[in-house]
Amino acid sequence: MNPKVHVIHVGTMDNRGSQALILSDISIIREITGGDVDLSVSTNDVEGVKKLNADLKSVVSPFVDIPFQKVDALGKKYNFQRTSLKYKMFALGFLFFMGIQCLSSIFSVILLKLGVRPFYRYENLKNLKECKLVVSYSDENFKETASSLPLNVFWVISWWSMLISRTWEILIAKSLSKPVVMFPNSIGPFRTYVGESLTKLALNSCDFVLARESISYEIAKSLQINSNIILTADTALLFKSSAPFPEDDFSELNIGVAPGIYGKSLSKDEVHQFIFSHAQALDDCIKKYNTKIFFLPHFVNGFSNDDLQMSKSIYSQMINKENAEIIYEPNVEKYKVILQKMDVLISSKLHPAILASSSFIPVVCIIYDHKQTGFFQRLGMINCTLDVRMVSYEKLSQKIDYVWYNKKELSLSLKRQIPHLQNDIRQAIRKAIIPFL
Repeated sequence: MNPKVHVIHVGTMDNRGSQALILSDISIIREITGGDVDLSVSTNDVEGVKKLNADLKSVVSPFVDIPFQKVDALGKKYNFQRTSLKYKMFALGFLFFMGIQCLSSIFSVILLKLGVRPFYRYENLKNLKECKLVVSYSDENFKETASSLPLNVFWVISWWSMLISRTWEILIAKSLSKPVVMFPNSIGPFRTYVGESLTKLALNSCDFVLARESISYEIAKSLQINSNIILTADTALLFKSSAPFPEDDFSELNIGVAPGIYGKSLSKDEVHQFIFSHAQALDDCIKKYNTKIFFLPHFVNGFSNDDLQMSKSIYSQMINKENAEIIYEPNVEKYKVILQKMDVLISSKLHPAILASSSFIPVVCIIYDHKQTGFFQRLGMINCTLDVRMVSYEKLSQKIDYVWYNKKELSLSLKRQIPHLQNDIRQAIRKAIIPFL
């Protein structure tokens, strides 16, 4: 019988990065085990994960739902925005329901240990009971907001609820005496005692904690946890696409743009500055480099200021619209092959930058968090970055010029470095999971 691995904390598939991460996690587990493994997944986006067709034995909901993700799903279905009273009332209801879910899962674990079929989330408990290893999937599962952005009430409540859900999932696994390995994650920053305490409890319950960049590694060490901590890189660097090259009308020179901001994190003036700076700088690119611009929205959930809306906002302010195009591609395999047609990518999201870098495409990265800083520091390409709160037409243009005129040298550097990082990821994950399989 094949060993069973249960993967928890899997995010929404509206995000191309989440798709790349879960597919990369699945691929590396199968690579290390020679394919002789049965995989199950716990996620708040059950239908989205099933659509990946990743040959999973089971895809189930977590023990405790994350309120804003549940309300987002309702908002998309019944067409109401995050700013509406209806959204806030549903969110309060789901926050209250978290307590009921915690109690229900406790009673169900007790029933399972007594040999009685649990009444709550039976399939999830069955997956945990039968597995040899629990994996917290690669991402940023334990943090409070982003390091370059202010904390507000919306994000405090959102992150606390996520931390409770994710910590609870680990505690349930440990109550059944299961080993837990956290795949490469960004950790922190923490702005409150509650957030830090929940994270410390969760990470202390893991057998191995893998950090995907040095800043998170140092934060994990500062928590003084007893788990084995390993520094490695982002698992999405391993992602490979089998999709054919697209037939879109690409020019000889192409610049990709993956714009995006954290909702409710920037002021109206800062959002306006972000949009107009991009529009002016991209118009300049078309004139200076004789290039075509392709907007490649990365996280599209249908709410205000998602990456598709941000792409449309920038496009609407451009003068040279005839040389710009928005490509909305929901499938990460096709998304990656489109990235491979670019000469340079301008991205304010991490995973478009990682998917481009793994294809040796130089990136101008607009940074809002240390997960981006850490990645570009590791590459020795911090000169290719710009803080999101410092974005202006002049500064963005300077960064684009630097990357464009040095794109051959930067691409060669990526070709030297990326294979080493990929090998490092494989070795780190192998070291963490082999003792339990």
